[in-house]
Amino acid sequence: MTTTTKKKTRKTAAAKKPQISIVPDVAAATTTNAALIARREAAVARGVASAAPIFAERAENAELWDVEGNRFIDFAGGIAVLNTGHRHPKVIAAAKAQEDHYTHTSFQVVPYEPYIALAEKLNALAPGDHAKKSLLVTTGAEAVENAVKIARAATGRPGVIAFTGGYHGRTLLTLGMTGKISPYKKDVGPFPSGIFRAPFPSLRDGITVQDALTGLQNLFLTDAQPERIAAIIIEPVLGEGGYTPVPFEMMQALREICDTHGIMLIADEIQAGFGRTGTWFAIEHSGVVPDLITVAKSMAGGYPIAGVIGRAEVMDAVIPGGLGGTYGGNPVACAAALAAIEAIEEEGLLARSTALGETFRARFAEIGAQTAPYRMWDIRGLGAMIAVEFVTDFETATPDANLTKAVVAHALQRGLILLACGMHGNALRIMVPLTASDEIINEGLAIFEEALAAAIADQHA
Repeated sequence: MTTTTKKKTRKTAAAKKPQISIVPDVAAATTTNAALIARREAAVARGVASAAPIFAERAENAELWDVEGNRFIDFAGGIAVLNTGHRHPKVIAAAKAQEDHYTHTSFQVVPYEPYIALAEKLNALAPGDHAKKSLLVTTGAEAVENAVKIARAATGRPGVIAFTGGYHGRTLLTLGMTGKISPYKKDVGPFPSGIFRAPFPSLRDGITVQDALTGLQNLFLTDAQPERIAAIIIEPVLGEGGYTPVPFEMMQALREICDTHGIMLIADEIQAGFGRTGTWFAIEHSGVVPDLITVAKSMAGGYPIAGVIGRAEVMDAVIPGGLGGTYGGNPVACAAALAAIEAIEEEGLLARSTALGETFRARFAEIGAQTAPYRMWDIRGLGAMIAVEFVTDFETATPDANLTKAVVAHALQRGLILLACGMHGNALRIMVPLTASDEIINEGLAIFEEALAAAIADQHA
């Protein structure tokens, strides 16, 4: 096992190269994490939080080096953005080649082929045999807002139903659909009207699939007239809510309910898409075909782009000029996305995701039994979209957010980047690049085991 000291002093020739800066005197004075933290606190809004008190200098595949030359294994992947890893050669080459032609015209002013090519590819990848069309935008929240707008135009209805624990973005409309207060919704309401909340199945809370569906039917009876509902939106695997998959029978029941009432079913695949679960889209596991799919994150290997894919007649419900955005479908990001999708195909990353999921499940079970008996309450997910949940004990299953935070902190000290999630902040999610080698995966898991042991020891001290 590599020691903490060795990890924090390991450097490469590349890490020692002089940095190029338009303000060289300032850059030279701020080459430590501490100095950059001070600058950040003076210049950046407090609401923009960072999980790790380190600053990136460079990264490659599943490894990252900070400005002090310390090496880290990245199990966070930029919040599930890097399924193809940091700086995938194919993605970088495609982006650079596009930059040699043009970087922006705005598709609404002078259109370009990369936008069309990416839309064609997304239409081909999305589940369902029906004709499809796509819209490209810049962020996940923007994709969700447009999906709702499209659903409203297609149905002539205003209402939207979302679920407890769901996360759909940080804009006011998407926050209205997000089912978690802290930190996203705290102090920034009120939120738009016409948004209703349905219960999500929860083993912890004793809510079965039938309970959740009964809750939805009661919602129709009490607050959300089904003839006034444009869309039901759901993440096939909850993201920020704890990496909990939607039971397949519930997804199938939602499809039937939507068909019965003429409601659009929106699959929010922003975090779960592009191979994270072992299929292109997580909803494919259930066999359900949604009307609309929102996409972003790992679609472009780190470049900012998002989109909505949907039934052609639904997507065409909005009049010309009603959809778009100045930067939507940026040509460089389109080129990167096409390359990232090609890399997923050529490198067999869907199968790799499934294999990684099996590895993480097995190792987490071993580590939990040996290092933290009766503290790792649940290991869940689809493919490599895996989470482990920590509790104080199995008898009460009380969420242990403090243990989770301690594991994250000890892991970072040892050179592993992890992120927590869940309604109670007591789950750790795995978002490592699917391109990570077995050696890196095993090294990261060994660090995780050390960090967990240290966190448990802290509680007993």
